[in-house]
Amino acid sequence: MKEKKKKPKKIKRKLLDKYRLVILNENTFEERLSFKLTRLNVFVLSSLLAIFLITLTYLLIAFTPLREYIPGYSSTALKKQATELSYKTDSLQHVIFMNDRYYESIKKVLKGDVSVEEFNKDSIIEAVKLEASEVDLNPNLQDSLLREKVDKEDKYNLFESATSASNFVLFPPVNGTISSEYNAKEKHYAVDIVVAKDTPVKATADGIVIFAEWTAGTGYVIIIEHSYGLISVYKHNTALTKEQGDLVKAGEVIATAGNAGELSTGPHLHFELWNDGYPINPTNFIDFK
Repeated sequence: MKEKKKKPKKIKRKLLDKYRLVILNENTFEERLSFKLTRLNVFVLSSLLAIFLITLTYLLIAFTPLREYIPGYSSTALKKQATELSYKTDSLQHVIFMNDRYYESIKKVLKGDVSVEEFNKDSIIEAVKLEASEVDLNPNLQDSLLREKVDKEDKYNLFESATSASNFVLFPPVNGTISSEYNAKEKHYAVDIVVAKDTPVKATADGIVIFAEWTAGTGYVIIIEHSYGLISVYKHNTALTKEQGDLVKAGEVIATAGNAGELSTGPHLHFELWNDGYPINPTNFIDFK
């Protein structure tokens, strides 16, 4: 029992025994530095140093370009180039295949290899063979009833089913000062309205969301298709409240304005209006103040 008690004490004493590390000048034996050390302190310091070196090595490999020089790690730029080349190769192969088919068809025509029998199955050629006298052009009973119904609707329900664009009013998506006007010559087909960050962006009219995604240059972008061929575009948002395919009402919140995207210079809304594929000046129809 005594020997078992002595062993832990002996180990503890060895760990806590103090030593002095002295650095001397070899010529004059002058003491330059001295440190009081124990085996426990040396073990703890060595462990901490090892953990620090391992952590530093991991950070250098994970978050710096130095990992490209380590065998087994590939370059990010090379991966991007390889992906782009793969897409280009696939596109070129498709173009070459289409060109080959086109050239083969031209060769057949020039050599006279095209046979008339190849076109015998065409429904158009078969329809040409029908004589006009063989076709009964007299309307049947169902056709006559349909014609009469359509005539009545065209005669009496014209103004009931027609709608007027004069009642189509556009709602201002935000209120604020315009920092950049619409300028078609400079290809700035929008107005930039300065707003506070996280200002709610509202739909300018009833419609359906046809695009709602993040873009690197203009942040979150949402595009709404309205009646009469009108499309509204909202850019540089920090968040969206609607998704593609959602139906929205005029004045309904669709996004949150901010300073998102590489092309943004401050919190604002980039607002565009397009009609039948042509840009129009939003200030002609909307008062943003």
